[in-house]
Amino acid sequence: MPLEGDHAGDIGFESPDGPVCKFDSENGQIKPAADIFEGGVQFFLTSVADNDRALAERITRTNMKALPYWTAHPFDLLNGDQASEEEFNAAMAKL
Repeated sequence: MPLEGDHAGDIGFESPDGPVCKFDSENGQIKPAADIFEGGVQFFLTSVADNDRALAERITRTNMKALPYWTAHPFDLLNGDQASEEEFNAAMAKL
């Protein structure tokens, strides 16, 4: 999730690559990337994407690719369509 606004305090730990969300970490370690991606999809699916999985995946990719940790540690699920600027901004406005 975006670590801003109501979620600014959701930092689990600080990695050398930037902050890691508390929902993406366990015992001071980052969870598997595929689990984090799916968690992001589920978060956006129910909170802003009106159960449109393809949209939730695009928003998740856009969000994750903007975070320092995932810029430094890309993985296969980040390859694919991303949300347009309009889609992403509309999703963030709903949070």
